[in-house]
Amino acid sequence: MLKVEREIPIQIGPTDNIFLQGVFAPVSREITADDLEVEGAIPRDLFGVYLRNGPNPIFQPRGRYHWFDGDGMIHAIEFCDGKATYRNRWIETEGFMAEQTAGRAIWPGLMDKPDPKAPRGAGSDGWLKDTANTDLVFYNRRALALWYQCGTPYRVDPRTLRTQGVETFGGGLRRTVSAHAKVDPATGELLFFDYATRPPFMTYNVASPAGELIHHVPIELHGPRLPHDMAFTPRYSILMDLPLFWDPDLLARGIHKVTYFPDLPSRFAIIPRMGSSADVRWFEAPPCYIYHVVNAWEDGEEIVMDACRVLSPEPTAVREEGGLARMKAFLRLEAELHRWRFNLADGATREERLDDRRVEWPTIHRGRMGRRTRYAYMSLVPRFEGLVKYDLERNTTSKFLFGPGRTANECPFAPRVGARDEDDGYVVAFVADANAGDSGEVSIFDAKNIEAGPVARVRIPQRVPVGFHALWIPGEQLAP
Repeated sequence: MLKVEREIPIQIGPTDNIFLQGVFAPVSREITADDLEVEGAIPRDLFGVYLRNGPNPIFQPRGRYHWFDGDGMIHAIEFCDGKATYRNRWIETEGFMAEQTAGRAIWPGLMDKPDPKAPRGAGSDGWLKDTANTDLVFYNRRALALWYQCGTPYRVDPRTLRTQGVETFGGGLRRTVSAHAKVDPATGELLFFDYATRPPFMTYNVASPAGELIHHVPIELHGPRLPHDMAFTPRYSILMDLPLFWDPDLLARGIHKVTYFPDLPSRFAIIPRMGSSADVRWFEAPPCYIYHVVNAWEDGEEIVMDACRVLSPEPTAVREEGGLARMKAFLRLEAELHRWRFNLADGATREERLDDRRVEWPTIHRGRMGRRTRYAYMSLVPRFEGLVKYDLERNTTSKFLFGPGRTANECPFAPRVGARDEDDGYVVAFVADANAGDSGEVSIFDAKNIEAGPVARVRIPQRVPVGFHALWIPGEQLAP
């Protein structure tokens, strides 16, 4: 049964921008659908909800549309007793509501120039719309929707997807929250950083399991930076100062041009979870850029971090791709799995490549984040054409290709009810199919045997555009 909850017409004219077409094109309806058609059988021990965030723009862009500009929309599928319910909802941010009232786009996009006449926005200099469209974390019994350039976290009911307002951590939020905040599954604490173009250029923060900000520390940097992710262990957090950031000379003139500086090292700040600025220890490594961390853990005197190391931090644009060439080059996200070891005893850093395959969008068993993990699940890039499972103890991989015209990016692991080991469960994925027209799909894989293909394919009676990051919430953690 399908119920249309709300429809907002998409007011975007004809365009040659691929991120407004095909599998990226926005949908206009918020729906709730159950009794979904299934090929195969949904496992009865798959219990919980899978949320996927991403852009879904409504109004004609003011300038060149960047994929990161679209209004946030969450797509969710909830599993219980072998059945599934799908729903999707826009995230009702302040920017979303303001543009609904105005009936047009108000703020410029990432590839446009700042508009001094636009209302105060968000981002590095406060001129972009905070869409909360990037990532999701499960914190204090609510999902928090986060934005890629540091913004205001929005609370969302993980079952109904109703936006419940801004998360201020009891009024304690000092600045903003990075796109990839982390929840320690052992303590329930939320760890995050933010960055800015004016001092302090970075801050590090900890919020309690009850929703209060309990730690706020400035991190000393040599200038404005653009870190995207962080990592943590039971005792430490790992922050990044990487040599891909705004050109400082151009930034001083109000021009935001991301530039790679290969003569600078990559620097990693190791700070005790509740440490001060004076407690930070810096470790250096060869220059690189990192979008997404797999996991980190403590191994004796060393902190180990696995992450996707970008091959070309400032990739070469393809001239034939026209005005969007630079954006498309960055969005290919071509990276390889690497491991860094930071030795707390002698201050040395060791780095090694674990695989030469192009992979990104990593996920693990989130219940074990911050502790040593054996398995990771990643997407083949640049076309998101397949799923790869890594066994990091045996150094083996297995993979599944989605097929022509079919893509899926971040595919979270869902432990089955009564799971006995780390990969005892399922991998779930919203699959975008260029051949499927106005329908979508969720594929469910046995995590121990992904190469066998989906054990179930659930048909969604509406297309699900390609999006960003995903979250699995076990059913026992959902509020009744």
